[in-house]
Amino acid sequence: MIKKEMIAMLLAGGQGSRLGVLTRKVAKPAVSFGGKYRIIDFPLSNCIDSGVDTVGVLTQYQPLRLNTHIGIGIPWDLDRNVGGVTILSPYEKMANTDWYTGTANAIYQNIDYMESFNPEYVLILSGDHIYKMDYEVMLDFHKQNGAEATLAVMPVPMEEAKRFGIVITDDNRRIVDFEEKPENPRSNLASMGIYIFNWKTLKEALLANANQPSLDFGKHVIPYIHAKQSPIFAYEYNGYWKDVGTLHSYWEANMELIDIVPEFNLYEEYWKIYTKSDALPPQYVSSDAVVERSIIGEGAEIYGKVYNSIIGCNVEIGPDTVVRDSIIMNETVIGKGCELNKTIIAENTVLEDGVRTGIGDEVPNDTAPHIYNNGLVCIGEHTTVPAGVTVGKNTVIFGETCAADYTDNCLPSGKSLVKDGDSV
Repeated sequence: MIKKEMIAMLLAGGQGSRLGVLTRKVAKPAVSFGGKYRIIDFPLSNCIDSGVDTVGVLTQYQPLRLNTHIGIGIPWDLDRNVGGVTILSPYEKMANTDWYTGTANAIYQNIDYMESFNPEYVLILSGDHIYKMDYEVMLDFHKQNGAEATLAVMPVPMEEAKRFGIVITDDNRRIVDFEEKPENPRSNLASMGIYIFNWKTLKEALLANANQPSLDFGKHVIPYIHAKQSPIFAYEYNGYWKDVGTLHSYWEANMELIDIVPEFNLYEEYWKIYTKSDALPPQYVSSDAVVERSIIGEGAEIYGKVYNSIIGCNVEIGPDTVVRDSIIMNETVIGKGCELNKTIIAENTVLEDGVRTGIGDEVPNDTAPHIYNNGLVCIGEHTTVPAGVTVGKNTVIFGETCAADYTDNCLPSGKSLVKDGDSV
């Protein structure tokens, strides 16, 4: 019988609605990051770098690009005869066919998959965080303490603690209490959504709580284990960790990659981040072009000026165009004489000549101010912006737009232009 010491279950089914039009057609873990990666590359690379060679990836929302990206796991050395990477989508059963309704419900619906490896331990991961972490060190901590469950936690500023699930520990790091987004937090140790369970303990907790609507780790599974007085410990992590759940945090995490001394370093030899790479020619920077403090993807052609920006693969930036503090994803074409400021442009988009973005004063967005803010401009994938258009701040554009969609060739600050009939 197959026996694996620890397998990983990677939750990658989230819609990521706070990323607005970036996740209209794609699951959040499949969103581009850092010019050549996708967000899911980070936990997948952490697994293989940590010696975890069996990973179940649980997908649900818009899974096509994610499934295509992962394939059979070759870039991460996860194409194995035994174990490797497996895509786990919801499937039809004899009765009670369900979509995944909560983080732990998704795991519960795949008990048979986990059982087939007869693991000692199960590692639960989220597919939408940017970080490097050695899960083997966390497992050693779990074993040393005789824990039945271990939660990865990280210290956050006390004034921000009310935004997180907070754990309270004793002097030995054993968890004595939990608080979900407490008004007056008693600790600043925030749960990172990374767990190691003894398989027997996890299986019992999942089966005992199977009828809970939206079965969740924080609300049901961990409190159940805690109520049985089982030892649960907090493993403190002090490295770089970023939840790129909002447009602004996504933009910030990308911009941090190009700091003079980046806090998160993509270039370390001993802890590589792997991704699926297409066979692309090298980037081309023309004699008239200027590139300063930027990441330029393979196959990109730069004829304009790029400052402090992340440029994806096969992007073309035309002559006399100036790009500042922006993220331009793969296969996008920017015409000549454009000016882009603090703009996020998704894949396969065309900006025709003379388009200017991020111009004018900040005004709250009229449809989704909680998503489109901090002066950003967000342009969704497969979008066309016609020549000569000026776009203000806190704006969103999605779809094949034409000159008639703009008043006086302008989309003022705070306005939304979404062409496919849905809300933003």
